[in-house]
Amino acid sequence: MKLRLAMLVLLSTSVTAVEAQWLDVKTPGIPRTADGNADLTAPAPRTADGRPELTGLWRPAGTTGDLRDATKIQAWARTAMAEHERDYYRNGPHMLCLPSGPSFIAGGMRRMVQSPTMIAVLNSDLSYRQIFMDGRELEADPLPIWMGYSVGRWDGDTLVVESNGFNERTWLHQEGLVHTDKLRITERYRRLDFGHMQLDITFDDPGTFNVPLQASVKLEYAADDVILESVCNEATEGGVKHWVGDKATDNRPTAVDVPASVLEKYVGRYEGYWLDNWITAIFTLEDGALFLQRNNREKSALLPQSETTFVCPSCQWGQPYVFSRDSDGMATEVREVQVSGAWVFKRVP
Repeated sequence: MKLRLAMLVLLSTSVTAVEAQWLDVKTPGIPRTADGNADLTAPAPRTADGRPELTGLWRPAGTTGDLRDATKIQAWARTAMAEHERDYYRNGPHMLCLPSGPSFIAGGMRRMVQSPTMIAVLNSDLSYRQIFMDGRELEADPLPIWMGYSVGRWDGDTLVVESNGFNERTWLHQEGLVHTDKLRITERYRRLDFGHMQLDITFDDPGTFNVPLQASVKLEYAADDVILESVCNEATEGGVKHWVGDKATDNRPTAVDVPASVLEKYVGRYEGYWLDNWITAIFTLEDGALFLQRNNREKSALLPQSETTFVCPSCQWGQPYVFSRDSDGMATEVREVQVSGAWVFKRVP
């Protein structure tokens, strides 16, 4: 990935959409403990007609499933995933500043707004879903669109949502899992208490999967928080047009030598948000090279492009990292440069 240094400087100084707003405003009308914190274990609220109330701001707090089980994915889709990886995932909807489609069902902060006849789901990329609760059924042959079509019904205290009509330009996760326009998704939402909800998802696409795939997502109520827009195109001056080359070989010829005495001042733990995801980045120095471990994943070697700028060829998107230093050369923060902007991770003492 050959990134122009000018672009790196621009992104490293740009303002991202996660800068906090209304820091001192508490979410009104929710149960609280004696110390004023949200009581996430309080009983789940109900609507006037006795249904579970799902309205609120929810963030994923853990996901499991088999969406990455290659044995259940057909060969053509596995080949497409490998091609996307070699190309830095640059053709993914999230990289092209297009709606992420069904991938938002399992991941990403979302605001749910419930009424008797419709539930609206609002996402940070300005996309939305309409879940019709008026008894209608899904069309047998819908016109494919980005977010699909959704109908819902109650099965006791469980909300069951069925969706179809997704176009073939969307992915099911950011590692490039594609699908056909025959994809059908079933979601089951169970609010366990005030602050916790269980979401079980079935992805059925006989043109892509050998068997239906499953995902289980724990959702947590995001009290005293707000969802802000994340519009990647406004931060990148053209986004991935600068991202070219083969992931396996690019950048290595351009690496420069940086003394270990400089690199050791970058070693440490850094924390911050990427979109609505809390990120922990740990940098270590091993055999004269800087390594990154992001959210407890495998360590990745970084290649220096300058004394403060590094790229990560084996990372998911090959993203660059730009360090800021104090007058003694000690790193104070690092910026992870994504298509959506430069995300600041502060060094933890």
